[in-house]
Amino acid sequence: MQAISIERPGGPEVLQVIEQPRPRPQAGEVLVRVVAAGVNRPDVQQRRGLYPPPPDASVIPGLDVAGIVEEVGDGVDAPQMGDAVCALVNGGGYAEFCVVPAVQCMPVPKGLSFVEAASLPEVFFTAWNNLIWLARLGPGETLLVHGGTSGVGMAGIQIARHLRNATVFATASSDEKREVCRSIGAEAAVDYRGLWDEDIRALTRGEGVDVILDGQAGPNTQRQLDLLKEDGRLVFIASHQGSTAEVNIRALVRRRLTVTGSTLRPRPSSYKGRLAKDLIAEVWPLLEDRRIVTRIHQVVPFLDVQEAHRILDENRQIGKVVLAVDPMLAETVPVSGKR
Repeated sequence: MQAISIERPGGPEVLQVIEQPRPRPQAGEVLVRVVAAGVNRPDVQQRRGLYPPPPDASVIPGLDVAGIVEEVGDGVDAPQMGDAVCALVNGGGYAEFCVVPAVQCMPVPKGLSFVEAASLPEVFFTAWNNLIWLARLGPGETLLVHGGTSGVGMAGIQIARHLRNATVFATASSDEKREVCRSIGAEAAVDYRGLWDEDIRALTRGEGVDVILDGQAGPNTQRQLDLLKEDGRLVFIASHQGSTAEVNIRALVRRRLTVTGSTLRPRPSSYKGRLAKDLIAEVWPLLEDRRIVTRIHQVVPFLDVQEAHRILDENRQIGKVVLAVDPMLAETVPVSGKR
């Protein structure tokens, strides 16, 4: 099969197409013939040498795929051969075939194409894990999402709005991106390059917010803590602006604030399987009736993977960049979960 290799840490040019043997599923796994694969920030960080895969994961990048089950390992009842699935994978998504723990597979939502399905797993797993499980976002609470037009940002805005009836604010870097945030449910969106904390404080009449979802960290951390209400929660999914920060611990203790963060990739498949069940039950019906939507920024041919990474490096995307691994099927809509 063809797959994408990271030859060495560096820019998009280090991504190269290689030939290697097709993997075989072990017990509890399935082999997916990949039709489309999502491109995510962790892939970029892995390419740069900043996010090494866990020891038991494939070194091939790619964390979410959509395709057709080609082979089933021992002990797997579902999915079955021929089923159209999308899945959060532990690595190996940038390839024509990918082995996946069966519990991490989900049916392609009815009415969505393989490309649309490939845009879902990593961002919705991440948003649900951080907002619902870790931040415990409650009904009617107030949420600030930094980077509202990233894949995780868009998933988070819509989960909070439709499933928690939350009031959602977002930050984004352009008028176009801020309008997209509002169109999918944000009450307001502000420029994160400005005095975003003062803007949000004014929009909340000085009250601040209950939860903040952030991937920047660094010097902005104390500003975010200051913006939280008492008992507020700050959740980090990355630290692009710096891995350390100086914060006022006394204020954190006095105001009963929670600071947490997570990475999903090292988690066991049993944990991810529980997340998958939640998404199928809670989010998939809303995707199927288009109350929750996915936005595809660009579909890039598999062999042009370097261009896909350039888009993310230059922060051009609004929504998800997806690789068309099988261009004949990528834009097609599977019928009733089958090929």
